[in-house]
Amino acid sequence: MPTIAVLGAGITGVTTAYSLMIRGFDVTVYDRQRYAGMETSFANGGQLSASNAEVWNQWSTVLKGIKWMLQGDAPLFVNPRPGWHKVSWMTEFLANIPRYKTNTVRTARMAVAARVGLAEMAEKSGVDFDFSPAGILHFYKAEKDLKHARMVNDLLAEGGLERRELTVDEVMAREPALRGDIIGGFWTESDSTGDIHKFTMGLARWLETQGVTFRLGVPVTDLHLRDDGVYVECGDETRFDGIVVSAGVASRKFAQILGDRVNIYPVKGYSITVNLDDAASQGAAPTTSLLDDKAKIVSSRLGLNRLRIAGTAEFNGENRDILERRVRPLVAWCETHFPDVSTENYVPWAGLRPMMPNMMPRVGPGKNDRVFYNTGHGHLGWTLSPATADVIGAAVAARFRRNTTAQDKTATLQDA
Repeated sequence: MPTIAVLGAGITGVTTAYSLMIRGFDVTVYDRQRYAGMETSFANGGQLSASNAEVWNQWSTVLKGIKWMLQGDAPLFVNPRPGWHKVSWMTEFLANIPRYKTNTVRTARMAVAARVGLAEMAEKSGVDFDFSPAGILHFYKAEKDLKHARMVNDLLAEGGLERRELTVDEVMAREPALRGDIIGGFWTESDSTGDIHKFTMGLARWLETQGVTFRLGVPVTDLHLRDDGVYVECGDETRFDGIVVSAGVASRKFAQILGDRVNIYPVKGYSITVNLDDAASQGAAPTTSLLDDKAKIVSSRLGLNRLRIAGTAEFNGENRDILERRVRPLVAWCETHFPDVSTENYVPWAGLRPMMPNMMPRVGPGKNDRVFYNTGHGHLGWTLSPATADVIGAAVAARFRRNTTAQDKTATLQDA
């Protein structure tokens, strides 16, 4: 049985481990944290959202970034301090603007395909993760934004997603608790929500019962490619037949060690988890998952007692600081659109989304035929990971089937 190391125990690493395990590989997962899903997979917006598949490679994104550069609480904040990594990433981002439509369609197609895989993982593992199939409602407050959404809707439809435009009355009927100057929206019945951390932790625990090894709280300090395998160093040194890098923003560093270039940039996102401690807040909080396209803020109801609100994008290097000026807009959004929800008790969080310049995940082999990547999913890690895990699992299986077949032929010739 071939042995495979997976670097990273976030959502992409754990789903990769699942995909490899069901194909018969002996899998070991490494992570520097003591538990699975403790970094970018800890407190995201909670949405499984094919309807949010639009990539960011547009001139309007660039213009907004320039406009908001000195506005610390803007939805998109770019630290003006120069750096080679940031410049190279943004240059490639600009180069991918002509692929905006193609990559949006591709992302939507992946997101739709991923739903089957997520359902299978949830069913087999039996994990409880506050899942709700209640759909996702996009709402708009300006005609130009609604017009853009109609164009995006055509691209999503090309990718296989059904999303329906709503009048303002229909929006308010879908979510009666919503307040604001809403002019219309879009409804995606097939999207859903849940707690990514609960899912990742639960799936990891189940995988351990199936024979997957987790080496958690063990930082990987070095990697070595040798003729007979890949060696993972973390105090000791362990040989594997192959390796899959799913290490979030650390994937870039590991790729460099392995001789590959994976130009991931850490794009910080923020969330708050509002604890709904009283019956009035529980009744006033939305039950439908929302996406405010103008503010780039999402919300998800996680069970009876929690409301997750997330958004913003911050280009500020590998910086995990939770800045009050970035959290404040999320609190204000809640108070504006759901004024009867108490924000007295909320928990802020920030995580680094691993983003490629073309906004597409890096899924496939490296230069060495023992090395694979499943990383760079950006703000859609949970939405896309079951599909990309299946792709990488199939690629690893094909490579080792090929190798096993060659070995069998050699043995047969020697026997003859």
